[in-house]
Amino acid sequence: MGEQSTMKVLAPQAAIPKISRRAMLVGFAVIGASLALSGCSNQKGFAASALPNGELGRQLNVYSWGDYEDPANISDFQDSSDVRVQLDSFGSNEELIAKLAATRGTSGYDVVVPTGLYIPQMVANGLLQPLDHSRIPNMANLDPTYTNQVWDPGNQHSIPKAWGTTGYVYDTTVIKDELSSWQDFLTAAETTASGKTAVLEDAWEVVAIYLAAHNIDMNSMDATALDAAEEYLVGTLAKSIRAFNSNVVTSGIPQGTFALMQSFNGDARQGMLAASDPERWKFVFPTPTANLWMDNWSLATGAQHPDAAYAFINHMMTPEAALREVEYIGYHTGIKDLKEAALADDMELPDLVFPSQEVLDRLKTAVLNDGQERRVEILNRMQAKAGA
Repeated sequence: MGEQSTMKVLAPQAAIPKISRRAMLVGFAVIGASLALSGCSNQKGFAASALPNGELGRQLNVYSWGDYEDPANISDFQDSSDVRVQLDSFGSNEELIAKLAATRGTSGYDVVVPTGLYIPQMVANGLLQPLDHSRIPNMANLDPTYTNQVWDPGNQHSIPKAWGTTGYVYDTTVIKDELSSWQDFLTAAETTASGKTAVLEDAWEVVAIYLAAHNIDMNSMDATALDAAEEYLVGTLAKSIRAFNSNVVTSGIPQGTFALMQSFNGDARQGMLAASDPERWKFVFPTPTANLWMDNWSLATGAQHPDAAYAFINHMMTPEAALREVEYIGYHTGIKDLKEAALADDMELPDLVFPSQEVLDRLKTAVLNDGQERRVEILNRMQAKAGA
């Protein structure tokens, strides 16, 4: 996984064995994977002459997660604007931050795609520039549910690109009980699914299972709460865990190699779409709460092509582009009425992409705080105990 890979994705989604963006978030690195995408589209884009500041230039450099933009949308923007998009991919927020910090405004990147909880850190270190909302009129297409998040009040430095949540999927032929909560997950992992359970390779998410199951704030820094989490996760749960792997769900479902898997909603959907018997599996948006994560469009400090950057972000927020994005990556992009458009387009398994308002109302966002180091230690101890 540490080796360099290059991905050029021009095929339809159904023909591609996809690598999950969220799996890449927690350890799967694709370093320096550059894509210069071109192609044709049946849908018309906007006229370049109608864009802010007239002439956009001939180049735009985007730094994003691997396989995280529909190639047809990139091609459509290129064709309609005459701007060549150079799309490079990173494998973690840490990699993105390190690249921007090391170059101090000379990275050459214009548009970057950080995850929300990292944005305060990036702003504090001068890695992102404030956005001029007047140059992104399609912000009016955003559902207010996904704007003005705690990590960036007023969307001063970021605009929603895609969001998802964390839950779990289970094999109903192995686990006969109806599961609905994080406590149900823990009970099944210790019993019916012991030795056939996978969790994410993400310290915050794994510790959050215990905290949420016990109605403790998932972002808690309380030493007593984290001590209790460590005692249970290392002393009890670890021996039931077969894998700490955030990409396992996309293969584990079609291959039937696990009975219970913590996963991100869009990744579970990918696995179920690839399975010959998807009805065998059930995804749970667990009670009482779970993580709401969001990736965002931002402008890097020192961006050399700001006109093209604003035009590109604006283009990706049209209803037509948003529909193609959600069908390609399997995650909601935050655009209004996207669910209705996807249903009208016969999108498969839409309930995994568009959870109910009841689910949305109980989701919480992760926060990077002084408890993170302790969470990493807990995960490391769990992995050591599981492998012992």
